[in-house]
Order: sequence, then C-alpha cells, then structure tokens
Amino acid sequence: MSSRAHRSARHGRRSRRGLRIPVIAAAVATVAALGAAWAGTQALRSPGSTAASTTASAAASAEARSRTEPAPGTVFVPPADPSSAPATPSASAPAPPAATQGSAGVSPSPAGSKPGPAAAAPAAKPKPAASAPKTTAKAAFAPGYDSAADGQQALDAALRAAAADGKQVLLDFGANWCGNCKAADKVFGQPATNALLNDSYHLVKIDIGSQNSANFSILRKYSSGGGSYKMPVLIVLSPPGTVRTDTHQTGNPALTADGLGSFLRQWS
Repeated sequence: MSSRAHRSARHGRRSRRGLRIPVIAAAVATVAALGAAWAGTQALRSPGSTAASTTASAAASAEARSRTEPAPGTVFVPPADPSSAPATPSASAPAPPAATQGSAGVSPSPAGSKPGPAAAAPAAKPKPAASAPKTTAKAAFAPGYDSAADGQQALDAALRAAAADGKQVLLDFGANWCGNCKAADKVFGQPATNALLNDSYHLVKIDIGSQNSANFSILRKYSSGGGSYKMPVLIVLSPPGTVRTDTHQTGNPALTADGLGSFLRQWS
C-alpha cells in the first residue's frame, strides 16, 4: 500500500512537470508576439509622423510666402528713397537793372535837334486765303504697356494737350502680365468705351510691372499710400494736373463695359 502511494505521488510530480513546459513555452511565444506587434506599430507610425511634419513645414512655408509675395494682379511699390529727393532750388539771381536813358542801346536825341522825316509805312501784305479747318484723326487704342516708354514725357504731353482742349488726363498704371489690366484693355478697345476715352480724356498708360523706378515715382506722386497696388491703378487728373480720383484709394470699378463706361462718364 505504501509503495503504491509512492508510485502515485511520483507519477503526479512527473505529470505536473509535463504541464509546466507547454505553459512556459506559450508564455515565451506570447511575449515574442507582443514585442513584434509593438515594433510593427512603431514602424507604421514613423512614416505618418514624418508626413505630418512635412505637411506642417510646407504650410508654414506657404504662409511665409503669402506674407512676402504680392497677391495676383498686384505690385509692391517700395517707398521713396529720401536721399534721391531733388535738391531745393536756390534763389533765382536778381534781375538786371532796367536800362536808363543814356545807357547802352538807348541814344538820346540831342537838344534842339529837329525831328527827321517820318519813315514810310511798309506796304500791306495780302492776307492768305482761309484754309479749311484741320481734322485730327483719333488714334486707335493700343493695348498693353510699353516698358521702354518715357512715362513722364508722355504725361507732360498729355497735360499740355489737356490745358489746350480742357479734357481730363487718365493715368493707367499696369503691367503686361496682369490679367485685370488685359481685361480693362479689352473694354477700352471696344467702340463705345473708346469713344468716351477719345471725347473726354488723354490716356497715358504707364508700365509698373517691370519695376521701373521712374514710373514708380510718378505713381507715388499722384497716389499716396504706397505698399501693394491692385492693378490697373486708374487716376484721373484735371487739366492743371490735380488728382480728381484714384482707384488705389476708392477701389476699381467693374472691369466691364458698364463699369468702366460709368467710371469714364462720372469723371469726364
């Protein structure tokens, strides 16, 4: 009985040892599987984190560019350089003294001399026949902006013409790459709008898209404020050269036949 009990106890111990080995192996396998799953998760997260970082960096770069680059259809006009301002003209020289009797060029008559005979009047010239009044052909509208043109010279000529005929001067500041300027040119070239231009304005188109400093100076002279200008900038001057309206301050009209036509009629 005793030997049978001992054998039974030894058999139980061997059975328990046999059960422990699979349990330990299963635990080891579970730990290995968890480790592999964690490593895979980290590998999956890494590309996503890189992509998110790249997206954030691109967004920051785009925001920085938007702060420094002008919006489409606009141009940034730098402020005037104080060192380039023209010097104040000096006081004009005093006028020469008026000629007095006996000075050079004036010969006084001697006392007691008799006046000589009066000179004979020149024969009257025949008057030329009256000529027919000249008719000035209206120049066709030319779209675009000439980057090689002298803007100040064109403006001076327009002001002289305005002083003679009483028309207004329309300054059109723009660029050849500006879509809004092309839209305005299309309307200005239409017969009805072009007739309004010819009848009431001297049009001066000045290029500011090629960063011409002289043309920037003209723009700053007639349109204060500086900074970014939405093109086209339309400024109406009276014949004496005073600003009547400036779309940099008021905003552009609709670049359509109705919008630009109403603008031209209002300031004609």
